[in-house]
Amino acid sequence: MTMASSAASLGVIFNFSDRCPSPSFSLLAVAACDKCMAISSSSNKSSSSSSITCSSFSLQLGCRKFCTAAASSSSSSVSSSFVCKFSVPNCGGTRARRSGLKLGNLMVCSATLSPLKSARKEQEEEEGMKQQLVRVGEELPEDYVKDDPSKTAPQRRCGILLHPSSLPGSYGIGEMGHEAFAFLDWLKATGCRVWQVLPLVPPGRKGGEDGSPYAGSDANCGNTLLISLESLVADRLLEKSDLPKVVPLARVDFTAVAEIKDPLIVKAARNLVKSKGPLRERMESFRKDPRISVWLEEAALFAAIDNALGLQFWWEWPAALRNRDPAALEKARKTHEEFILIFIAQQFLFQYQWQEVHSYATKLGIKIVGDMPIYVGGHSADVWANQSMFALDPDTRAPSMVSGVPPDAFSATGQLWGSPLYNWKVMAEDRYTWWANRMRRAVELYDEFRIDHFRGLAGYWAIEGTATTAMNGKWEAGPREDFFDAIREAVGKVDIIAEDLGVITGDVVALRKHIKAPGMAVLQFAFGSNSRNPHLPHNHEVDQVVYPGTHDNDTVVGWWEKASMTERHRVQRYLRMEEDDDVHWEFIRCSIASVARTTIIPMQDILGLDNDARMNTPATQAGNWGWRVGESGIFSKLKVEKLKLRGLLDEFNRLPRGEKFVEEKAESKLKQLVVEEKADSKPKQLVVEEKQKSNPSKHEIK
Repeated sequence: MTMASSAASLGVIFNFSDRCPSPSFSLLAVAACDKCMAISSSSNKSSSSSSITCSSFSLQLGCRKFCTAAASSSSSSVSSSFVCKFSVPNCGGTRARRSGLKLGNLMVCSATLSPLKSARKEQEEEEGMKQQLVRVGEELPEDYVKDDPSKTAPQRRCGILLHPSSLPGSYGIGEMGHEAFAFLDWLKATGCRVWQVLPLVPPGRKGGEDGSPYAGSDANCGNTLLISLESLVADRLLEKSDLPKVVPLARVDFTAVAEIKDPLIVKAARNLVKSKGPLRERMESFRKDPRISVWLEEAALFAAIDNALGLQFWWEWPAALRNRDPAALEKARKTHEEFILIFIAQQFLFQYQWQEVHSYATKLGIKIVGDMPIYVGGHSADVWANQSMFALDPDTRAPSMVSGVPPDAFSATGQLWGSPLYNWKVMAEDRYTWWANRMRRAVELYDEFRIDHFRGLAGYWAIEGTATTAMNGKWEAGPREDFFDAIREAVGKVDIIAEDLGVITGDVVALRKHIKAPGMAVLQFAFGSNSRNPHLPHNHEVDQVVYPGTHDNDTVVGWWEKASMTERHRVQRYLRMEEDDDVHWEFIRCSIASVARTTIIPMQDILGLDNDARMNTPATQAGNWGWRVGESGIFSKLKVEKLKLRGLLDEFNRLPRGEKFVEEKAESKLKQLVVEEKADSKPKQLVVEEKQKSNPSKHEIK
């Protein structure tokens, strides 16, 4: 017997093919409510229906059986389809589920059902089912030829990778203000419908992380340095006279930015706490939201104690606080009550401004793709508040086993990240509740998100906490399918991109396919070996995200300048590239032409910048994360880039359905803009580079 199921909003279709002992065998249809587990069953021979009523919703179950072959004896073969429609009125957020049940030779496995779609959609799908059920030689419906699969196929799409800190801004860092909205307007005009950002968590400030969003001090809090000061003025939480002097364009100096912005954001938060009105009420709702409070209260208490003690790591705190003695924690809450309230207000302001940006993106039809580092910093509320869930020394509470990767192309001694490893066995005991809360937070912030170092959920490199390099570690098994099954049970469907770069083994591929998550391909990795290289476009998959390079790579221009003659020859032959003046556009074109559904392009490559604009160099701490896109108003000047990109999206079917690209007018306009740009003695890209070079960060590596 074989069985296939398709979980759609309309219902579930079961296809059975078995050597049936009787032409009138029975199928038991089962529905169970999440809350009271009431069960309805019906023995179905030709057609039947039944209904149940439970404490949370009523469920109507109807079944129809269509046989395409008749059985005349016990050796006959029967092929049947059962169409089940579930109507779940007033469900209250619960879901109907099929429960696992074995009936003779028929096994019904578990799947999730969603409420019915609109009546019109239901009718369309039912008509489609009838078409499938028309027998050989029978007349097809009149609208048969209108069934165009290309109109319902998944939309090919393109996006830009640009972290908010890289946006224009007057105070040393990009902000969630008017320049973020200007970028979204420009993005929509290009035809792109994806904005990818790096983690929005607050970067650690004590371990030499130099602004790294992958070494955050909390897994769920937002980076308050991204809060727009001008928006705080608009919300009357600051006066215009409070605004500091404009900081000249330069790479982000995170320490200097914090010195400028932290006091003003605290002042705005204090004014919010003292205020009355809708914004204050929204802050209270934010704090009371159980999805927020589950991590926010611990984060605020941790920050208060950390600020008061000023030690480098929490495991250096007095024993009572380090070990979370209840009396000591209660005393700390009372002592630092004001600090905790101001901390919560700052987090609300981040949430409030980010939601404004996110809502505007949604209005424009743009999806925001976030990023989730697999590990969290050791000096964080996450580890301190959940010590049993991490690999810590039982006496000192310092990390006993830490994260990293073995020697690779980036480092001969490996990459020692230093974050404590998870105690997966303990986490499994409560079905990964800490992770479920973290996933809910990500779903709230983003439309989709990438899990960085996805392979660590299949198998991870474990290093002794006292090691100084990542060379001497060992591979240990991750939680694998059980982890994602638990997340789906707790959170529901989550749209994930699996960062599956580096050492990828069969279990990583199997896990990614188990959760139906797209993987990644990077063109800069494509030309160093042979034709089997998975990053070469002819080896790409539809369910994949393709990049010319990522935030961890050289820019395309920077890569080309460093590439060996062998690599250059392979690129020129593969791309049929005669000139290298626009090598970045050749890589962009190749990425967009890929069969992969999604292409993401770093903003630096759109601008054709060299490695002075590189975002991060793995295995280094200083000089990273500081790149800025340019002065205020830069996006209104990127007309050539907009037309080039939009033309490529049209050529390779990545424009949103219904949008048109008038090629003749666009080409004429593009030629005119290129002539004007060449006449300019200082193209805007060079101006951006020149200004950033003239104002280097004190940490910048040359």
